[in-house]
Amino acid sequence: MLIVSKNSFKIDELKKDLCKSFSMKDLGHAKQLLGLRITRLRDKRKINLSHKKYIERVGESINMKNVKPVSTPLAGHMKLSKKMCPTTREEKDNMTKVSYSSIVGSLMYAMVCTRPDIAHAVGVVSRFLHNSRKEHWEAVKWILRYLRGISDEFLCFGASNPILKGYTDVDMAGGAISWQSKLKKCVALSTTEAEYITATKAVKEMIWLKRFLQELGLSQMEPEEAFEATHEEINVFELQADPPGLQPSRSSAATVARISR
Repeated sequence: MLIVSKNSFKIDELKKDLCKSFSMKDLGHAKQLLGLRITRLRDKRKINLSHKKYIERVGESINMKNVKPVSTPLAGHMKLSKKMCPTTREEKDNMTKVSYSSIVGSLMYAMVCTRPDIAHAVGVVSRFLHNSRKEHWEAVKWILRYLRGISDEFLCFGASNPILKGYTDVDMAGGAISWQSKLKKCVALSTTEAEYITATKAVKEMIWLKRFLQELGLSQMEPEEAFEATHEEINVFELQADPPGLQPSRSSAATVARISR
């Protein structure tokens, strides 16, 4: 059980009340929780969250203790699709010998807690939980090779002013506090329109986070910033009417979402 409060007196009172009804042992400050390693640097007012040991155990469970690390969560040549799904009984029987669903579930847990960088890759392999083949399994093991190579990296939360910054891209999204990687519910007619849609959702999330921080008494001392990773510069003037004789801009078909503060 993890007890969190700004008031140490209330924590002590709660522990005393719980001990009256249950047999409990006080383990002191939290250091380990459900595979999550918690390191407190009081002098620097920082908390580090790591899944190093957890990731190592997941890899060792399928004999991937000493593997060659890779630099990306998913290889460029891995174009996974339903066409790769098993079509014969023999192929399906072979896949029952591997713990595909279990390992993907373990990767999901790491992704949600400390590894936003594997969100897209885990999302791809999770589409084939009940109909996977050798190619899909190789992609899962590739993710583990990537994690083993960067297992010493961790999330670090400090005591600096909580200035919100958001980064978006139509192919991948991530952040230390709030991250998401998913398919859009609408079809964009161009890359430019897709960038606008993604940026709009990111700004909406920032507005919610800003209000949440204000409720905690952590007002933003500086303006929030949102960064869009794009291959082409998105020009706000594209939203204006196109001059006569010119081709319509790529954003002319997009529905513009206005966000007021």
